Amino acid sequence: MIPFSVLDLSIITRGAGPREAFRNTIDFAKLAENLGFHRYWLAEHHSMPGIASAATAILIGQVAGATTRIRVGSGGIMLPNHSPLVVAEQFGTLETLFPGRIDLGLGRAPGADQRTARALRRDPSAPDRFPEDVVELLHYFEPMAAEDTHLIRAIPGMGLRVPVWILGSSLFSAVLAAQLGLPYAFASHFAPAQMEEAIALYRSRFEPSERCARPHVMLTVNVIAADEEADGKRLATSLYQYFMALRRGRPIAFPPPVSNILSLWSAEEQALLEQTLAYTFAGSRESVTGHLKRFLERHKPDELMVAVPIHDQDSRKRSLEITARIKADVGA
Repeated sequence: MIPFSVLDLSIITRGAGPREAFRNTIDFAKLAENLGFHRYWLAEHHSMPGIASAATAILIGQVAGATTRIRVGSGGIMLPNHSPLVVAEQFGTLETLFPGRIDLGLGRAPGADQRTARALRRDPSAPDRFPEDVVELLHYFEPMAAEDTHLIRAIPGMGLRVPVWILGSSLFSAVLAAQLGLPYAFASHFAPAQMEEAIALYRSRFEPSERCARPHVMLTVNVIAADEEADGKRLATSLYQYFMALRRGRPIAFPPPVSNILSLWSAEEQALLEQTLAYTFAGSRESVTGHLKRFLERHKPDELMVAVPIHDQDSRKRSLEITARIKADVGA
């Protein structure tokens, strides 16, 4: 049975604000733990009206403090926005407070538009240094050897070996994860185009390391499950509206579902949605089970992460409960 985990963006819904988003995140994380999910990851995004998880490390600490067993981490921290030393100190602090429960997923995208990236003081060349910055960050988590002349230390962080993942949606990230011998999480829930090629490349080029002895792949899908097929399909229209607003360059708070979704955009935009969100499985327990079973059989991930982008909290929690049952149905 492969582990199932949860990806959360701490969604800000239309008419609500970050306070409600954080309360819902804590509530959802507790449910995920009670249902037996393995990890609960939060993602770094900035200046997004529909996402509250900008201060990702702080929110990870709140979720870890509100739970007792589930692993909590970042999916991910956008390393080019930060100093590797500061990230090591932040996650060293989290690992010290919650030993054995913290994951650090790293990406190189800005998690924001170009204007916001400049406001973050992001160096335009920082993405090009991503491989070197990952290596530097890994160093800060290693024990300090007597002969080590690297005088900069992450305290806390040094010697803690916080588990590090490479996140991505491209062949670049696959090759880097393989070269460094790190586990690899692919963003198939919104960027599936290169997924199969990236997985194959990662597995074929993987170099074993002390951190990871063999290739380890986690794939992400959107799961929007309901008791009735039509209800699941309708709930998914919130995600479609939200994603289309992003594509049009006008991000919005996460909207409620609608019934006449096809009237909101062109046929070309609909085709783009279907391609980009191909791994969005919406409907009843029976139909979502079929989709997930075929996905797992074809791609054979070592772990599966589910995002549950639903507007109202009760429906979102119900979807997670159904997903936990689906896990048993597919024998994962």
